[in-house]
Amino acid sequence: MVRWGLWIGTTSGIVLGMYMWFVELVTGKKVYTLLMNVDFIPVIGGIEWPVIIEWFFHMIISWVIGVIYVLAFTRGFLKETSRNLWLLSIGLTAFAATTYVPLTLLAIKETPAVTDVEAVIYWLVGHALYAITLRKTYYRP
Repeated sequence: MVRWGLWIGTTSGIVLGMYMWFVELVTGKKVYTLLMNVDFIPVIGGIEWPVIIEWFFHMIISWVIGVIYVLAFTRGFLKETSRNLWLLSIGLTAFAATTYVPLTLLAIKETPAVTDVEAVIYWLVGHALYAITLRKTYYRP
């Protein structure tokens, strides 16, 4: 169960990370930078981390979400219906998507402004892709 949650978190995290990376590459909007940013966190924020470690930090959050998602159904907290699978996927992802404002306000390095509507839309679309991937990868082939 935990392994399956880690797999779901991995696939969803990769989809979100690659989308944000591509958007930043094409548009110059620093949504990938915002996604990977940890410069505001005491102790670890002052370190200039290699990209792979920033990616690892991002994946830890995604793994936690994936494991929570799987355990909610396999432990019987929620009945495994299509509706519940979508609702939990959207709920967990919506919570993660709301981090745009605090992450932007806390960031030391340059990130999109809180009022940058285009960046917010990219952020929300990326998280919608995350929710879809989380839901669609729930069932094993």
